[in-house]
Amino acid sequence: MTAKSASSSRRRSPWIAIPVKIILGFILLSVLMVSIYRFVPPPVTWTMLLDPNGITKDWTSLDEIDPDMARAAIAAEDGKFCSHHGFDVDAIAKAAIHNASGGRIRGGSTISQQTAKNVFLFQGGGFVRKGLEAWFTVLIEAIWGKRRIMEVYLNVAETGIGTYGVQAGAIRYFHHGAGKLSRPEAARIAAVLPLPKKRAAVAPGGFTRRYGNTIAARIGAIQRDGLDSCLR
Repeated sequence: MTAKSASSSRRRSPWIAIPVKIILGFILLSVLMVSIYRFVPPPVTWTMLLDPNGITKDWTSLDEIDPDMARAAIAAEDGKFCSHHGFDVDAIAKAAIHNASGGRIRGGSTISQQTAKNVFLFQGGGFVRKGLEAWFTVLIEAIWGKRRIMEVYLNVAETGIGTYGVQAGAIRYFHHGAGKLSRPEAARIAAVLPLPKKRAAVAPGGFTRRYGNTIAARIGAIQRDGLDSCLR
């Protein structure tokens, strides 16, 4: 190698090393964060911090939440929660086909994907955020497992204006904790989850009422068919 080529190689190497270090640093940091949150409740999320309505939340373990709440979430958001590994390929494909045809945009995200986004990322962001969401989804599926994913989801999901988690939502709407939710109450909270700032679980009308009734009817099937078996 000539002196000129050696000098050129030295000039280029830092530009290669810096991105590699950044990527490795991100991987290590993300694995560390996910590992910590396997045991420690996430203290706050970006969605909470950016909420102008403030934050009302009360972390509650999955064992202290009525099982019908988790079943309602599965019925409403992710029927294959216990059988997939973070991604429901069929749901994603159907959502893509539906969205390409126009009309109301439909999502294909699983509860695992929503949890990854809610805990570690931000709303919006396009393909970059989606790529990061996929990475964190893989990590929480591998490190947390299904029970922890559901537990975190039910504690960080927005359940009303400035209200996060089903415990705070149950108190807001029904004046008692999530451990005492009836099946219709759990279904109503699940019906609110997609649009918590525009829907109310108390005296719901129109679509929210009908959707809540549909979810309530599905809860029994979720239990009967063992679609919540990974949480037992």
